[in-house]
Amino acid sequence: MVAVPAPDIAALKVPAGRRISVLGSTGSVGCNTLDLLSRMKDEIGIVALTAHRNVEALARQAIEFRAELAVIADETLYPVLKEKLAGSGVEAAAGAAAVAEAAALDADWVMASIVGAAGLAPTLAAVRRGATVALANKECLVCAGGIFLEEVARSNAVLLPVDSEHNAIFQVFDFERAASVERIILTASGGPFRSFTRAEMADVTPGQAVKHPNWSMGAKISVDSATMMNKGLELIEAAYLFPVPPERIDVLVHAQSVIHGMVQYSDGSLLAQMGSPDMRTPIAFTLGWPERTKAPAQRLDLARIGQLTFEAPDPVRFPALRLAREALQCGGTAPTLLNAANEVAVESFLKGRIGFLDIAAVVERTLAEDTFAALTSLEDVMGADRLGRRLARQFVEKAAGRQGE
Repeated sequence: MVAVPAPDIAALKVPAGRRISVLGSTGSVGCNTLDLLSRMKDEIGIVALTAHRNVEALARQAIEFRAELAVIADETLYPVLKEKLAGSGVEAAAGAAAVAEAAALDADWVMASIVGAAGLAPTLAAVRRGATVALANKECLVCAGGIFLEEVARSNAVLLPVDSEHNAIFQVFDFERAASVERIILTASGGPFRSFTRAEMADVTPGQAVKHPNWSMGAKISVDSATMMNKGLELIEAAYLFPVPPERIDVLVHAQSVIHGMVQYSDGSLLAQMGSPDMRTPIAFTLGWPERTKAPAQRLDLARIGQLTFEAPDPVRFPALRLAREALQCGGTAPTLLNAANEVAVESFLKGRIGFLDIAAVVERTLAEDTFAALTSLEDVMGADRLGRRLARQFVEKAAGRQGE
């Protein structure tokens, strides 16, 4: 293991103006965030940028934006990062603890876009400091929803959803009259295999699964979209973000990805937020909140689009959505196990070890192994996460063995 010196936190300063950190800056959401920030460099100062392993992109971003601190989560890459930042004035650090420490720095606005359960501790660090947190990490709410929201309330942090669906709901949800809301509708594109039979899905490749028809996203979330687990995770998130019972949160397949979310009210009104499938729109909303800021997303031309279509999701071809709803109903450790097993299964699929249909099967078998105890602390969450990963790896080995026969 590489010895990584701690950055001199006390010496870190930012230029006058709004102070911003981007956790997960080299991912899809992080890059879109920096694209928006590149248009307002004179108005902001970058406190910290973090990445998992993409050290080349991280160093390039840190130098371009004159960040005070750049952190690579993989400690073995610290020497590379240090060398690439030599002479730039950007402090370098590495390791999971350094990522969390970077998240706790004094930034006014923090983009939390680290993918997976690895994003939980850094996002909590930003929340505990009372920052305005733009939340693009699903796992904070999926794995530790109640605990996470307690921390938000305790620290008076501001939590703004970045996922296009939750951001859409946030824009049209009347929080002062929540009792008048009948239901929330999350829309789903249906992914690249929306019209495939299960037999056809059995043979799809990772290359096919990461080619989303509408959105430009990272590999993991693209596969989640293809299985519809992404929508299942969003359903769990929505149950924590909005004061609506889970049974009144619906999912509707909308192939055009023009309507991102809808709220049905007791007077019959159905309010929808619409926009081009461009993550810069919800990111810009959180950057400007409570005002609005400009974004270069393509404006909708409804005459050109011509029609919008909708259909109910198929629970047989896409069982992940059913599994997520069941995990939400069970509560306790169930959503944490669901997420952990899914992360292991998706990674295994992307490496070619298991088939596409095995992803949901691994998750279902993992959930069947536990009794879903209550979560009372972050340690409980991490313990459930470890259990879910261990069980899922066992089922991956069995699935991989069958595939190799």
